[in-house]
Amino acid sequence: MRVPRRSTSRILLLLAATPFVVGSVGPRTNFNERVLAAHNRERAQMSVPPLKWDDKLAANASVWARYLSRTGRFEHSPNPPTQEVEGENIWGGTPEYYLPENMVSLWISEKKNFRPGVFPAISLSGDVQDVSHYTQLVWRSTSRVGCAASAEGKEEVLVCRYSSPGNIIGRAVL
Repeated sequence: MRVPRRSTSRILLLLAATPFVVGSVGPRTNFNERVLAAHNRERAQMSVPPLKWDDKLAANASVWARYLSRTGRFEHSPNPPTQEVEGENIWGGTPEYYLPENMVSLWISEKKNFRPGVFPAISLSGDVQDVSHYTQLVWRSTSRVGCAASAEGKEEVLVCRYSSPGNIIGRAVL
């Protein structure tokens, strides 16, 4: 089938103009919204209310993510006695390689070892560490999240902070 010359010109013009109309879409475009959406897709699958983004939690997460990335350490932040306790998930990987959805999906992959119940008896493997990132992500009473990534060192680090925190001994996850 032959496409008329006029139609071909229009198609080429539309294709050439698309980047200007749509804007630049890169692996980090809308980072916060994408991290939040990844959390909320999984929460919806578990019939848990969606999280709301919290700029204060994100600011706290940014400080810790930058510290971990710069120092090469990989550990949860201490909870100072004068500060409200926040839940926390941390992730590390090759800088600028992973999409925000991939980062969160590592925590979601722990679902395969999760069994609903009362924390800490919620792991099919018997080891709560096999599911603790996932349970924080879907913890029913958690309502807010803020996240930040940093690639100042050899490893990129994503830190997400949650309020109210999950993984509380003696409480049901869902």
